[in-house]
Amino acid sequence: MALSASTTPARAAGSVDATGQSERSPFARLTELLAPYQPGQSLINLSVGEPQHPVPDFVGAVLARHTAEFGRYPLAKGIEPFRKAASAWLTKRFALDRAPDPETEVLVLNGSREGLFLAAIAATRYVPKRDGTPAILMPNPFYPAYAAGARAAGCEAVFLPTTLANGFLPDLDRLDEATLKRTVAIYLASPANPQGSVASRDYFVRLKQLADRYGFMILSDECYSEIYTQVAPGSALQVAGRDFRNVVVFQSLSKRSNLAGMRVGFVAGDKDFLKAYHELRNVAGPQVPIPLQHVAVAAYADEAHVEENRRLYALKFDLADQILGARYGYQRPAGGFCLWLDVSAHGGDEAAAVSLFRDSGVRVVPGSYLARQQNDGSNPGAGYIRVAMVQDSETTAEALHRLVRILG
Repeated sequence: MALSASTTPARAAGSVDATGQSERSPFARLTELLAPYQPGQSLINLSVGEPQHPVPDFVGAVLARHTAEFGRYPLAKGIEPFRKAASAWLTKRFALDRAPDPETEVLVLNGSREGLFLAAIAATRYVPKRDGTPAILMPNPFYPAYAAGARAAGCEAVFLPTTLANGFLPDLDRLDEATLKRTVAIYLASPANPQGSVASRDYFVRLKQLADRYGFMILSDECYSEIYTQVAPGSALQVAGRDFRNVVVFQSLSKRSNLAGMRVGFVAGDKDFLKAYHELRNVAGPQVPIPLQHVAVAAYADEAHVEENRRLYALKFDLADQILGARYGYQRPAGGFCLWLDVSAHGGDEAAAVSLFRDSGVRVVPGSYLARQQNDGSNPGAGYIRVAMVQDSETTAEALHRLVRILG
């Protein structure tokens, strides 16, 4: 089976890879793209996936009760109440066969981004020596922390194209034996950012079989799992067996609870990997303030604000259904809060992003900035724009009407 992928050696931050593409932040690139222009109307920023829904009511009161604990150094592993709350929430939400042990199978994170980044380094140290240059696999397009982690770990990044043809998930059956034998870890996002695709149970089973056979880690990014409009997404832990071997999942309160600035999340799963991972974070990872962990305890105990969050996103997807219709290949995503719109017939992704900003004040991200060029010269994000549905319903409706007016 042929591997349809792009492989990129590790390089210094800010460098350009072998295909000539920048490794810089897509948002820095967008800022430069739009710098010559002024917004044609009042600015509506749909480029950053920063939730704008209200912060839960209980946050202030919990912080007030625990303010004095800002004066204490936090343990890297997290306070026991937090680890117990995360374990209980995971077990209930995904109907796990057993609860992860809060003592050995759950660690607090300073948001999922730093956790995902450091996981590549930890995996490279943890897995046995690979057969050839160590590789870390990831979907393409992808969350930038994945590639940054692979680069920092000194691994070769292997970009697996996620396109309409493969349901916007990596095609596991196209991975060749040589690549699998040198794989250290694979990043998977479900729901996917930016396309909103969701991995099925069968997909997770197939991935787990590969991880067990070849001895690599599954780094499952599930931070969008609580934003969906129909079926609740599953978790890699559901098929990981009672020991969760070779599987860890990453969660965050940024999307679930609109607490992007609080920077609290967790990783859970394989205890042997997490022991090594904790050793790394204990010297290299940012600690999470104790009062913020208490807010997280309250957040994981409350589903009312999460249900309201989903309701608000559903209303905005209803607007997209009505305003966009079948334009730009639009389909209501299974999860997450982004639209992945095909603008290849409207000048391409960069041209569309410029037109939307210059002529209507709507700021979106060109899809090619979220991806890397494949070995065949294609970029799986090219021709798409990502639209983050994070504003209120009225603002979102206005933005979508402007988008249709400008792009046609």
